[in-house]
Amino acid sequence: MLDKFKDECGVFGIKPHPEAANMTYLGLYALQHRGQEAAGIVSSKENKLACVKARGLVSDVFTREQLDRMVGDAAIGHVRYSTAGSNSVENAQPILINCQHGQIAVAHNGNLVNAMQKRRELEKIGSIFNTDSDSEVILHLIAKSRKSNLEEAIVEALSQVEGAFSCVFQTADKLIAVRDPHGFRPLMMGTLDEATVFASETCAFDLLDATFVRELEPGEMFVVNNLGMRTSSKPFEARPMRQCIFEHIYFARPDGFMFGEYTQQYREDLGVMLARESGVDADFVVPVPDSGVSAAVGYARESEIPFAFGLIRNHYVGRTFIEPKQSIRHFGVKIKLNPVRHLFEGKRVILVDDSLVRGTTSRKIVKMVRHAGAKEVHMRISAPPTTHPCYYGIDTPTRRELIASSHSTDEIRRYIGADTLEYISIDGMLQSLRNSDPEHYCKACFTGDYVIPFPAEGGIEV
Repeated sequence: MLDKFKDECGVFGIKPHPEAANMTYLGLYALQHRGQEAAGIVSSKENKLACVKARGLVSDVFTREQLDRMVGDAAIGHVRYSTAGSNSVENAQPILINCQHGQIAVAHNGNLVNAMQKRRELEKIGSIFNTDSDSEVILHLIAKSRKSNLEEAIVEALSQVEGAFSCVFQTADKLIAVRDPHGFRPLMMGTLDEATVFASETCAFDLLDATFVRELEPGEMFVVNNLGMRTSSKPFEARPMRQCIFEHIYFARPDGFMFGEYTQQYREDLGVMLARESGVDADFVVPVPDSGVSAAVGYARESEIPFAFGLIRNHYVGRTFIEPKQSIRHFGVKIKLNPVRHLFEGKRVILVDDSLVRGTTSRKIVKMVRHAGAKEVHMRISAPPTTHPCYYGIDTPTRRELIASSHSTDEIRRYIGADTLEYISIDGMLQSLRNSDPEHYCKACFTGDYVIPFPAEGGIEV
């Protein structure tokens, strides 16, 4: 398994559109990179909500026959990677309930740091949970609310939770999108003909030929009713904006626009800054595919060292349960990556990657490149050392598993077997932003400066 942070989740919503479920399926297809464990769609039909969800990729979960039955002019969808709760079909989203406010479904991207505390409080007064997902806590708080108006009940519920939430809610007659007051996770709004569309990333709009309008602001609630009327409000107490910098570095698809930045442009600029901060003589700049490609392009351009695809990724690999009894060198990595041997023979190589988490995969890649004949291997990372876990919607290892939390750069260099190892600096990472304010970003995984207090490590599901 490649040594990367796990993708989070992706959400999508559309109303009113005659092919709402089909559009949601395609939107989720474009957001597949944000979660590969499970997928689901809730659609409306004659003021009733119907849900189809299962474990697996979008293309595996939904059949043509299922989508044909999901008629109606509104739908929401979700692709999941479990940042809270186990990878079971019960935890697949959207989650659909029936309560005093009628049927309500939610698709949630983010992580609630006080979810376990709220769950225990709700269980004490009789709430029965069907999942171990933190997202279900939101629905129980809505069901418990005595507010007569659904929007007010959603605001009351979300005001009781702390953490990251970019959510789309669906009822029999409304589509409601909400982003948490810190704005940790992205949530985009667009239009498709007469419909309003919400998605975690703009790439979903591109596939549908939808028009990107803007990002939902932190703390904003946007409601689309049965008549297509749209209303916006900011019902939550203002908080410091803290957008996730790792969305730019790794998670988002490179062909999108987020937080005021073009993703691929920013990643190339990280490579430019990395070359300025830690240049070294070499014969080739080689990306660790696929996420290291953009930064390697920028590094090569700035350093004027030739760029080469020296590592080829097998894009069709799935999980394999077969490993030969006779040992194969670096089997786990080689099944995904393979070196172009004639490029490495006797050469000095700069390997560029976007992050180094545990160091285990970097160690195997360096050994593989040396085995292919490289004379020198210099590792460059387009993110600062990752020293702290994320509690706001990324499945990061515990701090003791993050190699940079307990080892110096030189100790890590020796562990992975590189001739040199350099990371981009935090200042360099922030200076590479072109349009957005560096103060508006969460950098806790690099600094430990958490804007929201959290339970002691081990007391929270991440």
